[in-house]
Amino acid sequence: MHMADALISPAVGGTLWAATAGLIGYSSRKVKRDMDDRRIPLMGVLGAFIFAAQMINFTIPGTGSSGHLGGGMILAVLLGPAAAFLTLASVLTVQALFFADGGLLALGCNIFNLGFFPCFVAYPLIYRPIVKDKSGERRIAIGATLSAVLGLQLGALGVVLETFFSGLSDLPLVPFLVMMQPIHLAIGIVEGFVTAAVVVFVWKAKPEILEMTVGSTPAAPASFKKVLAALFVAAAVTGGLVSWFASTHPDGLEWALSRSIGHEEMEAPRRGLHGWLAALQEKTAFLPDYGFKSAPKQEGQDAWPAVDPATSLSGLLGGALTLIALGLIGVLLKRKKKHHVPH
Repeated sequence: MHMADALISPAVGGTLWAATAGLIGYSSRKVKRDMDDRRIPLMGVLGAFIFAAQMINFTIPGTGSSGHLGGGMILAVLLGPAAAFLTLASVLTVQALFFADGGLLALGCNIFNLGFFPCFVAYPLIYRPIVKDKSGERRIAIGATLSAVLGLQLGALGVVLETFFSGLSDLPLVPFLVMMQPIHLAIGIVEGFVTAAVVVFVWKAKPEILEMTVGSTPAAPASFKKVLAALFVAAAVTGGLVSWFASTHPDGLEWALSRSIGHEEMEAPRRGLHGWLAALQEKTAFLPDYGFKSAPKQEGQDAWPAVDPATSLSGLLGGALTLIALGLIGVLLKRKKKHHVPH
């Protein structure tokens, strides 16, 4: 559900950039105020894991489409909404800048759609009322599944509305909506099950991680080293090896576009802000579409596995860049907090 710049007008893109910047500022202040030194490495490792997980497209049977995890609900449950939003924003920024996955003009839309709805809507309105302050596998699994589905449905709706109000194409609103919501419901159900599995695994291994996101009392002191190591290994294996098995069918957004207007991609204007940002992205993206620039990719058929060193390199390097970016954010927020401590 990474939108390309061809779908977005400068007015809509700029508006969502401003909204996203405001949410990043709010989230930064919240994380700084509630700083727990154990959360920073967890943000980094989870960010690397979500980066790798988003590379794994899974086929939706009977549709000719595929989907991938958004990851916002996994992050919200394990980190809290504010830290989760910062983490997902970092993941999507690394993807757009260095791998040309999603446009730069549309980056604000992508962060908003994939981050705001799960972190600040689905998490407080669905997950928290179900789970409350009681730890239990059944409550956690149900809350994680339902909130992940809702978050993705709202994100898909956001894509439809942002595309419609941009007015760059003759893409019909109702047919596009009718295509987008059901296919992302199917994707969301898979994401819900995966979200529940990951969250329950972490809860069983180290329940103190979930305690950091609920209640007003600090989580019990505990070391997260084993969970961090497990997530780090999972990120490396997923990005470096499991990514070979990703479906090459068009994703849910591309599929919905093809069913609505007959083709999966739209051509962005070559001049103005679109052209300038496209040229900038071409310079910064050293592994566009997670492959070498000179190697064309084949689509439409699943390969088991499609062994590609560029894919492995992209997964490992992207995860590392995300880890570094979030580490720097953590250090910056920690320094700012120290500077504001009254003497």
